Formats: sequence, C-alpha cells, structure tokens
Amino acid sequence: MGAGTVPQGEAARGEALRARVEAHLRAATGRPVEVAGVTPLGGGAVQDLLRVDVAGLDAPRFVLRSDAARPLPGSIDRRRELAVIEAARAAGVRTPAARWPAADLVRPGATALFLDWVDGEAIGRKVVASPALAGARTRLIDEVAVELARLHTITPASCPALVAALGAPPPDPLAAQVRALRGLADALRAARPAVEVALAWLGARPAPAPAVLAHGDLRTGNLVVAPEGLVAVLDWEFARWSAREEDLAWLCVRDWRFGQLRLAAGGVAPREALYRAYEAAAGVAVDRAAVRAWEVLGNVRWALGCLAQGARYAERPDLELAAIARRAPEMEWEALRLIDLAERGPA
Repeated sequence: MGAGTVPQGEAARGEALRARVEAHLRAATGRPVEVAGVTPLGGGAVQDLLRVDVAGLDAPRFVLRSDAARPLPGSIDRRRELAVIEAARAAGVRTPAARWPAADLVRPGATALFLDWVDGEAIGRKVVASPALAGARTRLIDEVAVELARLHTITPASCPALVAALGAPPPDPLAAQVRALRGLADALRAARPAVEVALAWLGARPAPAPAVLAHGDLRTGNLVVAPEGLVAVLDWEFARWSAREEDLAWLCVRDWRFGQLRLAAGGVAPREALYRAYEAAAGVAVDRAAVRAWEVLGNVRWALGCLAQGARYAERPDLELAAIARRAPEMEWEALRLIDLAERGPA
C-alpha cells in the first residue's frame, strides 16, 4: 500500500457515511444538498466531531457532532444538548446554532446534530499564549462573564421545556454532585485516598442554592477566540441544573490554565477579576467560599474524569486519552491544596 493510500474498507465506510449524511440533509432541509466530504475533526475528547463540507445550503460547512461510543458519566445525548443550545441562544449566549438532529447517522444507537461552523481558535494552549490573541486575552474574562450571566438567567421556572429535557433541579446542587462523584469513585478498581479526603470534606458542606442552567464545562478549550475577542461558547454535553458558582469554579480548575498557573481564571486572568466581572454582568454578589468548595469539587471531578477517559482507550486507542489519564494526580493534589487554603481562612 503506497504512502497516503486509504485502506479500501475505510474508504468504503467513509463513502457510506458521506452518502448517509447527504441523504439526511436533503430530507431535513428539502434542498438538493451535495456533500463533498465528511472529515474527522481533532479536539473531540468526549463526543465525535466531523467536518461536513456541503453545497446547496446557506453555509459551505458544518460540524457534525455525534454521541461517542462510550460517553462519559454525566454527559447528555445530542437531542437534549439541542434543547440546551436552543435555550442558551434564546438567552443571548454566543454559541453556534444546532439543527437537523439524526439517529443512527454516524453509528447505530448514536444521535447526532449539525452545528454552524465558526472560525477562531479553541485550542487552550494557543488561546492562553498566542501573540495573535494577546489583545483578545485582555478582555476575554469580561466577555466570558457576560456569557455566563446570560446563561444563568435560564431557570426551571423560566424554561419548563428544559426541565422535561434535563429533569428536575436538585435542591442542593453541590450535594448532588458529591453523590455522583462518590458513585464514580466507588467504581474505581483502586482506592484514591486524595479523592476520599476531598469527598468527605465536601460532604460536610451542604449548600442549597437556586438552580440555574449551568454549562458544566465552560473553560479555556471550549471557547472559540479570535483577535477581536470571544467568538463562541462550545460543547454543552455536561449542561445541567446547578449553582452558578459551579461554572465560575470550573473555569478556575488548574488544568484549564494550560501552563499559565498564576492566572487562575482559565489561564487569562486572576480569580478576582472573574468574580468582579461576573458581579457586574449578573448583578449578584459572588460567594467566594462557595466558589472555593465548587473548585475543590471541580478538581475531584476532573481527576475522576481523567481516569474515565483513560478507560476509554480500549475502545478508542487515542494517545490523547492515555495522556489525560496520567493527569489525575495533579488534580488530586490541587483539591487537597485548596482544602488546606480553605481551612486556613479566607483567601
């Protein structure tokens, strides 16, 4: 087989997928769509992402987003994600439009949807360090705070259709997340002492809070950024009813700084800059202690998520998955560090 030659079986599967996508788009739009190609995209650590190049529609390309063969715990399917995206866009959040849901399009049993294509940079290490984005970084945290404030206007009372899609909100979002993480920790083959310490600490901190729609994974790496600033918020597979502090804390989880460790808010700004920007945009006071607890939980959540990603390597031999699993101890250490700071008193 010559260099660059596509194996015959793989080529046939690719053509079959292209034909299925073309047929679906023609049926969904009622237009004579022609699909020139369906190409895998990098960066989809949870769901499967493919670029679809088309003729006959209002745009020349879309992103096809399909359920992964083995979804991570806590992620929602594409039909519920579509409902979340529609609600977020209605609230003014900058996120690509989603449309034309499909069942069994990429693989049997998987649901998929099509997202509008947006141009910009989403790779975290480039967002925090690229000279071309230096100007954008100076205002990025303010823009993110505005998007979060818009998102958090969505409540179970204001959007009952989302209650049908996501279920009823928990009375204590932090306790609900602790229970979910306890289940994940119990399923591990080996004990994780740091996780046990952190979960015990969190379990002693009930924090009932009014539920809002939380993105659940808003961080550097899920933001599309261009030299002029924030372009779009991506990846809603972990959206849920939760406390607003969860989204603020998740953006500050250590792993999302991509080497800029002193800039806790996504590697682009200090924590306090994020809190002040959010307070100005949302018109509410940020409970710093509550955010600290959620940040502890976020590091535990990602430590367990890293281990879960590593377990997916057997189904999808991807070096990224193996590398992610090795980062779990860093998150465990950070959770313990944050607990120590909290016990010492206000930061």
